[in-house]
Amino acid sequence: MKKLVSLMLAGIMCLGATACSSKPSTTPPAEPGKEAPAPAAPAAEAPKGAYELSFWTFQEIHNQFYQDAVETWNKKYPDRPIVLKPEVYSYDDNHNKLLVALQSGTGAPDMADIEISRFANYLKGSEPALVPLNDVVEKEMPNMVKARFDNYAKDGKYYGIDFHVGATVLYYNTDIIKAAGVDIDSIKTWKDYVEVGKTVLEKTGKPMTAYETTEHWSIYPMMNQQGSDVFGKDGSVTLDNAINTKTLEFMLDNIKSGIAVKAPGGFMHSEEWYAYMNEGNVASIIMPAWYMGRFTDYMPDLKGKITLRPLPIFNEGDKRSAGMGGTGTSVTNQAKDVQLVKEFLAFAKTDREQNIKMWTMLGFDPIRWDVWDDPAMKQPNKYTDYFGDGVFDLLYTLKDEFNSLNITEQYPEGITLLQKTVMVNALENESMTPAEALKTAADELRAKQ
Repeated sequence: MKKLVSLMLAGIMCLGATACSSKPSTTPPAEPGKEAPAPAAPAAEAPKGAYELSFWTFQEIHNQFYQDAVETWNKKYPDRPIVLKPEVYSYDDNHNKLLVALQSGTGAPDMADIEISRFANYLKGSEPALVPLNDVVEKEMPNMVKARFDNYAKDGKYYGIDFHVGATVLYYNTDIIKAAGVDIDSIKTWKDYVEVGKTVLEKTGKPMTAYETTEHWSIYPMMNQQGSDVFGKDGSVTLDNAINTKTLEFMLDNIKSGIAVKAPGGFMHSEEWYAYMNEGNVASIIMPAWYMGRFTDYMPDLKGKITLRPLPIFNEGDKRSAGMGGTGTSVTNQAKDVQLVKEFLAFAKTDREQNIKMWTMLGFDPIRWDVWDDPAMKQPNKYTDYFGDGVFDLLYTLKDEFNSLNITEQYPEGITLLQKTVMVNALENESMTPAEALKTAADELRAKQ
């Protein structure tokens, strides 16, 4: 009881403190979902006898997606109408308020968005306050990228449905590549990538890549594609294992050789970074597919100059991509009509046409891989205009190239330590060797197990 009260008080204090923001309000988001919310769009007028479905999110575009889904649902199921009652909060307010409501047993919405790095906080204990979704998602699982469901699972039960796969790719600046006279399609391994990078640096004077030094989007995909993670499947701390150590050493070596630079601003969502990349200073970067929206919104001068390719591999058998980031939408155990809310959520996020809308409305790579080669995915929009119409032809080849993430109860803290301790000490400040930085953070996690 004392622990519960303490958690509730901490959450309430955080709700009223601007210092609890995960990012300064002037800083663009670190992943779709962390940006300051716009005013919520007004809900449509309720059909007669409609179920009022309360929904909390930290992303106005997610709210718009669900408003559209409600309209489609009501046309398809006129005998089971729904009206959405959304609340759009800041990132921290959404998560802290939801946690307090679920722990206290009152005040939670029917349905809520939970960002992947926070999700483990809601699965603690033998009976999570979220509702299992197996009965409404398993029939479509053969068409889904299952790894994205595993990220929100516990004991074989799925508790959240994502918006996207977050397939990680390499974004190449074709102007720099052409000037260097290299063939990016010859790159199969990271060793190949380094050799091409040397040529790019020699011919153009520009680095092959840049790495984040205060976030995890550069290192984490490379860890994951090798089957490694911050934690093992059994919950043990693996942050300082041999794979992660060699990966971080690989990054540091590339910085020292000059083929890689430290991202201005420390991460690839800073204003300094956007300006630097937009000026054509880097030949390629590793980021998830949802980063396409960052190019269209913040780097307009690169329009028509960016092409996507799979990740190179370190070893035979590695994956050529990694599913990064995400937001799981969940149904709470306080929903008034649990089954109706579950069925609506499954419709909104697993229906084929709804998945096409994830691309056309949100610019996300849908969790249904079977729509990636649908002609509708090539219809003109701002993304095809910027990158061309071959994005999903590429992604389709990667549909079986994702490892699950090992999300434990310590996952939120583990990711924070990777970002703010490991990357800063090993790359930003270079105050520790990669092995030392990883072991220091890993020992901190082990001490709390």
